[in-house]
Amino acid sequence: MSDATLHATAQNPDDFVVQIADQVESFLVAVTEVARGDEPGSTVPFLLLEVSQLLLAGGRLGAHEDIVPDERYEPDLGPEPDVDELRENLARLLEPVDVYSEVFDPYEPRKAPVPARISDDLADVITDLRHGMAHYRAGRTTEALWWWQFSYFSNWGPTASSVLRALQSVLIHVRLNQPLEELDGLDTDQATMGDETLEFEAGRVMAEEIGGPLGIRPGK
Repeated sequence: MSDATLHATAQNPDDFVVQIADQVESFLVAVTEVARGDEPGSTVPFLLLEVSQLLLAGGRLGAHEDIVPDERYEPDLGPEPDVDELRENLARLLEPVDVYSEVFDPYEPRKAPVPARISDDLADVITDLRHGMAHYRAGRTTEALWWWQFSYFSNWGPTASSVLRALQSVLIHVRLNQPLEELDGLDTDQATMGDETLEFEAGRVMAEEIGGPLGIRPGK
């Protein structure tokens, strides 16, 4: 974002919050629709597109100066909406590739990869975004921006970035017809992983075996 854009944002905070809210709402609606499973063959490409667009909003929040809420203490929003059904639907749609390995901080030396699930991560991101949207819909626009910016740095930004890499990797393997290592040995229920390496069960999965259930065609 250029200095001129940042200056314009500072001069028109209402425009900025409306733009961010529109991007957040678009993501929430789109992922909810994907989770319905009406077009299972488009799940990975659609999610890749939506997560990419959401991270554009995150980048804008990250480039913005620190946002300070109007009130010292965050107003009580009541219980968070349940995301279990969405999580389960996404897990079913993504079953061949839902589990992936991730390194949380690339600047921590010798940090071991950990198992994660795309479905869990997307549900986590949606929970954060809905929290901010509740403030926005209640008219607390500064509170909404503060929450979206804070949670972008603390949770949903890194989480969405991890999901983006996982989804991109799936498409790369399938479109370039590259085999994948077996993922059966990677389990998010494991308490700890090895200090240096992530162990996979022996074997390789050809790209068409992964792409077929997901409705993605390998490249020629």
